[in-house]
Amino acid sequence: MKIYFAPDTRAVRIVWLFEELGLPYELEFLKFGDPSMRSPAYLGIHPLGRVPTLIDDEITIFESGAIVQYVLAKYGNGRLVPDVHSREFPLYLQWFHFAEGMIMPPVNTIVVETVLLSPERRNQVNVDRATKVLSKMLAAVDAGVRDGKFLAGNFSAADIMLGQACMAATKAATKAGADLSGQANLAAYIDRLRNRPAFKKANATGKPERAGVPGQT
Repeated sequence: MKIYFAPDTRAVRIVWLFEELGLPYELEFLKFGDPSMRSPAYLGIHPLGRVPTLIDDEITIFESGAIVQYVLAKYGNGRLVPDVHSREFPLYLQWFHFAEGMIMPPVNTIVVETVLLSPERRNQVNVDRATKVLSKMLAAVDAGVRDGKFLAGNFSAADIMLGQACMAATKAATKAGADLSGQANLAAYIDRLRNRPAFKKANATGKPERAGVPGQT
């Protein structure tokens, strides 16, 4: 399987998933914002010119959550998903979709307003509103891991989806001036995820310290 990948993007989720499952993959490296991502060739693969994209034989699929669900359904053999009859399964679904449904929208607003737009086009009202919303979303995650190491019992794909989102969110919120010092459970949760060998490998992929390392495992 081939993963179209750029560092520090949602594509990290996909490499992290493959590493956790021990699945082989090939990487096609892209640089975020590079004109090649808007080329006709790549737009024919991903119509928005973004990452990740997964190619599995004749199947092409984009959107990180859909890729995670596809890979787990086809190759997971029940791993990283609670049993559908368990008490943890509804929690798994809740937090899996919380990542893109609740966490990432305000993150996107903050990134656009503080990084992508030129200073004269930025709107501080948008930043302040998004930061307030994001702080509430992160507080919900902080409460969600208060009584356990992970979101739905054992480590699961919900932790991959939401964990990566929380890492991006805490970075964006701090940049926007939010005070997250009272969310100790969240901080400990993120530390646990960052210390997983599979995450470390995924997070380092394509970065300078791994220059020259083949994009395959």
